[in-house]
Amino acid sequence: MGRFDIDQLLKSLGTPEQPIAPAREIAREEVVDVPSAWEPGPPVVDAPRPPDARGDGLGGALGPTPALRDAAPTRVRPDDALSDLYVPSEVDSTAMQDLATMLLERGVANAEQIASAQRLQKQSVGRKLSELLREAGVSEHRLAEAVAELARMPFERIAAQSSDGSCGFDKASVKRLTVEFCKSNHVLPLRTEGTRLIVGSTSPDDVFILDELKRRLGISSVRHVLVAACDIHAALQTVSDADASRAADDVDVDALLAGVDSEDETVEVEKDDSDSRDLEAEADSSPVVRYVNHIIQSAVKEGASDIHIEPDEKTLKVRFRIDGVLFESMTPPKKLHAALTSRLKIMANLDIAEKRLPQDGRIRATVMGRRLDLRVSTVPTPKGEKTVMRILDNRSIQVTLDDLGFAEDTLTIWKKQIEQPHGIILVTGPTGSGKTTTLYSSIRQMDTRRLNVSTVEDPVEYNLSGITQIQTHERIGMTFAKALKALLRQDPDVIMVGEIRDTETAQTAIQAALTGHLVLSTLHTNDAPSSITRLINIGVEPFLVGAALHAVLAQRLVRKICPHCITEKPIPEQMEDVLSLYGIFGTMKVGAGCNACRQTGHAGRVGLYELLVLDDFLRDKVSASPNVVEFRRICIERGMATLRDDGFAKVKQGRTTVEDVLRVTEATA
Repeated sequence: MGRFDIDQLLKSLGTPEQPIAPAREIAREEVVDVPSAWEPGPPVVDAPRPPDARGDGLGGALGPTPALRDAAPTRVRPDDALSDLYVPSEVDSTAMQDLATMLLERGVANAEQIASAQRLQKQSVGRKLSELLREAGVSEHRLAEAVAELARMPFERIAAQSSDGSCGFDKASVKRLTVEFCKSNHVLPLRTEGTRLIVGSTSPDDVFILDELKRRLGISSVRHVLVAACDIHAALQTVSDADASRAADDVDVDALLAGVDSEDETVEVEKDDSDSRDLEAEADSSPVVRYVNHIIQSAVKEGASDIHIEPDEKTLKVRFRIDGVLFESMTPPKKLHAALTSRLKIMANLDIAEKRLPQDGRIRATVMGRRLDLRVSTVPTPKGEKTVMRILDNRSIQVTLDDLGFAEDTLTIWKKQIEQPHGIILVTGPTGSGKTTTLYSSIRQMDTRRLNVSTVEDPVEYNLSGITQIQTHERIGMTFAKALKALLRQDPDVIMVGEIRDTETAQTAIQAALTGHLVLSTLHTNDAPSSITRLINIGVEPFLVGAALHAVLAQRLVRKICPHCITEKPIPEQMEDVLSLYGIFGTMKVGAGCNACRQTGHAGRVGLYELLVLDDFLRDKVSASPNVVEFRRICIERGMATLRDDGFAKVKQGRTTVEDVLRVTEATA
């Protein structure tokens, strides 16, 4: 290769023509931190520089000349010609502005979200604008689609699991790459077209990751498409769950109980020797530890919300609550009862020696790769201690309001209500009706970066990021009312109170709403109009209830029909007249029962909702302390859809059954 003309190179790159300063002038102008004892050597700039091993005179394999190697370090000035050649940047400013303009024009993000994200990007090293917008609540799919369009790349959605059991990605390639590799690099093999593998990732410049993927899979060609990060995580989670489920199916219960003595069936005098046994040693024994882990793992695999360990005279039953219904799952030996209970008490930091009083605790565990909290409760019975564990899984609340089952018009009204600057909004229903999930989903709908959102709960079931959560402690006087009063001095915008159960809490919540705060809370009533009467009976003045209360949402949970075995059957004669009132004729959909739903015909749950919004007319009625039956009739006449109305609408859509709707709405018929 011949020797290059440096001036010609710089001119071709578009840099301003500037004479190259002599080495002595550069040293005099730009040397930093030069010791005073240092004296510059004889000038060397006039001596011709010999060509290096590459022949370009710029220093190659042999390195720089001795004079330049020994010279003092120099600092490149901003106006130097070479500083314009390349400036590393995380995001090109033009592309960033194009993305912001596109999102604004399409209504994906508003001007406030974009301005906030751009301001944070200037203060956050290495953060991308798309990442900050996603954290601000911008739709991840529409954001990824805009990034793909700017990069002139195709965008695809990934179906983690379809109704026929197929998936929209290449499971075999994922297993070869490992789930950990795909998850850490946000990459997912989708399918093979001809000789090329279609690979999805979240960034248009994942060149090195694609090279590593080709090396690991031993392929020569890939086609790069953009996908949303949430789709990748959902797809990889199905692979992880499937692997964990297969591992759970391979558990040999007989092997787990190999260390437990068999029951002696000979006739003998019964005696209670539990006090003379070393329960702590038994609880830590290997078979007991493995069996407790097996119980918890099986419950998580089945999608249970609660685990019941119930002793009887001669037997021990383990039951799981799945989709609101209890199913008997295991019958371990009765001799295991004391050891199992002690093991759970140790895990929950409870007193294993105390068997006469109820105890409550909490277990934090990682099950099948998921971090869970288990709320443990023990109560003494004549047949031994009964233990119930509530499984608190953060994934169960990671749902949006759109996925809870709201009717379209009800959802629109509810979203407007939670955007109000002040007032009280109540969610009512019995225990286990999904009130907490609805409140958490409503809070996640809010802009928590702009609002100060605080909660008072008993207990704090789920940890939410960006939100102040306070745990009540009745024994030390930390009640709902006291915590609520403390929060009012914390400059709150939105306050969620776990439950209004006494006069002091109700009055404090009313005052907070009347002084410019939005208060969300729960109440245990059968329907929405009954909440008005309940607040008045608690001790709140009717005119204050009418002034502060904005909306009440009553809800229930019903089981959904299993999509794998859904079928149609003729409507029974005794139901024809009732169902015809709701526009259901001829046939209705039911679940026939299959292995996927444990032969029940149901899989998952959906909400039924009754939304009451107070207008001026209803506020006048509330101020007069109305009779609950009369007030309910007035609400229905003014357009309130009841729980049963919403239930039969979902029956007509084929989402649930008549039996389930009648079961949960009997009290509100």
